Amino acid sequence: MVKVREKKSSEKSEETLKPTGMNKFENDANDEKIYFMALGGLEHIGQNMYLYKYKGKYLVVDCGMGFLEEEIGAGDVKYCDTTWLEKRKKDVVGFVITHGHEDHIGALKYIWPKFRKPIYCTKFPADILIKTFKGIELDFNPDKDIVVFDANGATLNIAPFEVETFHVTHSIPEAQMLIIKTPAGKILHTGDWTFNDNNPIEPATDFARLREIGSDPKLLACVSDSTSSSRQEPQTTETQVRETFTEIMKNAPGRVLVTGYSRSIARIKMFAEAARAAGRVAAIKERSNPNPVPYVGLPDFREMGIELAYLNKDDVYLYSDIKDLPAEKQAIFLTGSQGEQYAMLTRLCRGHVKEMKLMPTDTVLFSSIIIPGREQDVSYLYNKLARMGIKTHTIYDTDHLHASGHAGRPEFERFYDMVHPQVSIPMHGDYINEMLNGKMAMERGGAKHMMVVHNGEMIALKDGEAPYIAETIETGFVVMEGETERSADDQVYKNRKKIAMNGAVFVTLPVDKRGFLKGVPEVSSAGIFETDDTGFMKRQIQIEITKAINELSKAERKDRDNLIRAVQVASNKVVRASLGADKKPQYSVHFVQK
Repeated sequence: MVKVREKKSSEKSEETLKPTGMNKFENDANDEKIYFMALGGLEHIGQNMYLYKYKGKYLVVDCGMGFLEEEIGAGDVKYCDTTWLEKRKKDVVGFVITHGHEDHIGALKYIWPKFRKPIYCTKFPADILIKTFKGIELDFNPDKDIVVFDANGATLNIAPFEVETFHVTHSIPEAQMLIIKTPAGKILHTGDWTFNDNNPIEPATDFARLREIGSDPKLLACVSDSTSSSRQEPQTTETQVRETFTEIMKNAPGRVLVTGYSRSIARIKMFAEAARAAGRVAAIKERSNPNPVPYVGLPDFREMGIELAYLNKDDVYLYSDIKDLPAEKQAIFLTGSQGEQYAMLTRLCRGHVKEMKLMPTDTVLFSSIIIPGREQDVSYLYNKLARMGIKTHTIYDTDHLHASGHAGRPEFERFYDMVHPQVSIPMHGDYINEMLNGKMAMERGGAKHMMVVHNGEMIALKDGEAPYIAETIETGFVVMEGETERSADDQVYKNRKKIAMNGAVFVTLPVDKRGFLKGVPEVSSAGIFETDDTGFMKRQIQIEITKAINELSKAERKDRDNLIRAVQVASNKVVRASLGADKKPQYSVHFVQK
């Protein structure tokens, strides 16, 4: 698959990116500092990609997708711009993955082929990656390119780094914290975490190892997830979610549909147990199209959960197996909690699923938060279901409907009672949550320094010394649109956004080789006026363009740039008089030689 990357117009050459605060020895092999930098994941949710540098070598931790904002104007997915790191490809020693959520592994299918360095992860994310890479027909060797380690803890020798992993609870199986060790010191990289002590499919967090590393005076820094640090309430547990599901299922008149994250195997397990307790049969709504697709979906995660013994074979069936049961006996788990265009709940709301139709007696449970940027899509589902007379339960009206995978203040207090780093580096959260995380690290964890930095700022760290920003590089993200990879500030997107906000006017000029008009200009628009032949604005623009071009001198007409400017000035005169002085449409002028 061929991808074309459009270089950012603002992108500086490597030579213009001057380091700040570095001495002449810090790029040499004798440098005894370890460096941390994020290409993505700071001051926002998603797009996690972090670098550790030691002795001139780079270790990449996570490689995730970002969440698209509507203002970008287009694109299917986005991820970190790795141009800077690609220039240092020979010094990249590998990718270590903390867990299998898309915002931590989803960009590997685009970024890994540029580096082809080993990927270290546990079995669950490894299976996701293997299925994904095979689905897009990526050339890779699963036995060589993906190194699977024990989810209960492992030590990885990735010279010059030694990486120790240990288990922590999250909203997906096999989440890991990392201890990154070099002679410069030890760094605790938490990944995403919470203390959901009543985990139904896995052991609790390895508190013994967390206390041990947390009390080590050589713990140089803690790089910690900050997503929900502002939450004040104690963590809802998965078993509390199960009790909520059970109560609703017992009282619902017809089918109960639960939508949540397809990788949340523990949530699917709780859904199945609740259905059984309420006298229902649990199932997932499989794809309508049985043909293989190049992505990992809910049926695949069900199979993986069974294969890895997180689910029993009879916990959750397929909808096709239970569709003939009475409605009051059915409980169905499906995708669509974020209003994704092709997710099952969205398609059901639009009537696009032939084998299953929503009914007024259905009850729909949204067992998830709303990811920033998805509010409008989820609101569509809420309102569509309400207009259909279907009862819904959301986190805004029903307690203990969702267990977050991210720590809030009560969990952070427990964490920093155990973990006492020299330096706090908050990550993965908006700025205020990163600040709250760092503040707790200093007040409760005894951290001497807090580094709340931006993507692209490289922090120099050494035992017993104050950290500082040693280098700043330009970062950004790229958007994959079909098979084309573009930077976020690509002119195509700028034009598309401008057209969306201000409309566009398209003009075809019939001219001879001297630049004289040889007929009436053809004028059409997008978002400015109707394109019928009798439209007033269209006719006025034609008149003004003809007048403006006729007023040009013979010499001026020979330069087509002068003709284009005349079209723009003449058209603006009409558009702004009708629609206001702030209206600034895009203009596209084409010439037809007569």
